[in-house]
Amino acid sequence: MNSRFILPALLAFLLLMAPFTFGFSPFTAQAPYKNVQPNIIIIFMDDMGYGDLECYGGFPYHTPNINKLAVQGMRFTSFYAAQAVCSASRAALLTGCYPNRIGIHGALFPWSRTALSPDEETIAELLKARGYSTGMVGKWHLGQKEPFFPLQQGFDEWLGLPYSNDMWPVNYDGTPVTDTANRKHRHPPLPLMDGNKKIREIKTLDDQAELTGLYTERAVQFIKQNKSRPFFLYFAHSMPHVPIAASPAFKGKSGAGLFGDMIEEVDWSVGEIMRTLDEQGLAENTLVVFTSDNGPWLTFGNHAGNTAGLREGKGTAWEGGQRVPCIMRWPEVIPAGTICNNIASTIDLLPTIADICEAGRPARKIDGVNILSLMQHKIGANPRNEFVYYYDANNLKGIRAGQWKLVFPCISQTYKKTAMGNDGWPGKYANDSVHLALYDLRTDPGETLDVKEQHPEVVEQLNAIADRYRKELGDDLTGVKGAGRRAAAVVSFN
Repeated sequence: MNSRFILPALLAFLLLMAPFTFGFSPFTAQAPYKNVQPNIIIIFMDDMGYGDLECYGGFPYHTPNINKLAVQGMRFTSFYAAQAVCSASRAALLTGCYPNRIGIHGALFPWSRTALSPDEETIAELLKARGYSTGMVGKWHLGQKEPFFPLQQGFDEWLGLPYSNDMWPVNYDGTPVTDTANRKHRHPPLPLMDGNKKIREIKTLDDQAELTGLYTERAVQFIKQNKSRPFFLYFAHSMPHVPIAASPAFKGKSGAGLFGDMIEEVDWSVGEIMRTLDEQGLAENTLVVFTSDNGPWLTFGNHAGNTAGLREGKGTAWEGGQRVPCIMRWPEVIPAGTICNNIASTIDLLPTIADICEAGRPARKIDGVNILSLMQHKIGANPRNEFVYYYDANNLKGIRAGQWKLVFPCISQTYKKTAMGNDGWPGKYANDSVHLALYDLRTDPGETLDVKEQHPEVVEQLNAIADRYRKELGDDLTGVKGAGRRAAAVVSFN
């Protein structure tokens, strides 16, 4: 062959092979975020189980838009909510902290005197200071009155509910509560908020069926209005948290009951977001994160989702309570059709997004780590090798390091000792005594086989790591206070 053909061909070959020869991914070069500030969208489901999406094994309903998100991006298989309950999980996502660090646990009620402290910096506050428009639609659940609403935590606008959609004076069958002995009678009317003002009340199941559509319409409007500047959209769905509902366009259409109808409407909502991004020319420079606040509320039976075989569900520190679906899409940065099996968590979103957007980190200590290397599918990347499972007020119930999970003696809620509910009505709750146990999550994700006797050295290593977290975050089970904890805000009702 003539040398004038050989040299260009050889040069082209070397350029093609360079990323692999020198050990870095071709997706790390010329990443868009280095030149243009990306838009950020977080779609946060409520009580969606690990197995609820079609691309995670859910059936017989269909989720083609979310499937497409996975095909075009990355699907995570070991992604964790910071705690298996509403308020704690949301505080963690927005602040990058384990919720017990910042004084939040459980689910806040309309009369709770606890709220997310204004001293904690949220993703919205960091990005707003960087010049982003910041919008939220959906469930807040981090403070039920001013000055603890989203607009006081960095968001320019908000349409949604201040807390869970079941915190209303309505029975499980949709009828008003008239019995003063019923604990639901204490709840005030459920307000739909626009900014800091109530614009209407959600009074019936038909009203609940409007929520997904109302949220989606507002989200689409926010994207269109901010197409010419970088924006952050936090879209926190009220469902699959009960009471579930679907609009007339979807009710009875999935062939999989009301739960399937509702999931297919959520999938439609995701499709509307992606369609709008495409139409506005924003899809290539927008990071979309789809995940859930915790696992399914299994006591509601056919109105709850599934964990794809993971143990237990919402309200527990087992895998079914905290391991959740997560899909991320960002063309040219996240390689399409990839899977990440590494540990990652919602607490990692703040530092990752802050670094990507060059927005700086919070002044106070956080627990999240930057997982961009995982998103880029870099070989050997492993920014998070440890994760701790807290529940109740501040009980350290387990710790994961690599493939190993050590659970500590405690009392845990269980769904295995009572019958599940049906058609919107809950079953009864039960507790179970948990003993020290070691599980290999690589071969036993269902946490069925205790292998501590076969691996005493692993037990010793994980105990040592747990002690480090106890010193920092505390542990009521062992009486350790924790030097790194901070107080939540106190809500006054005077």
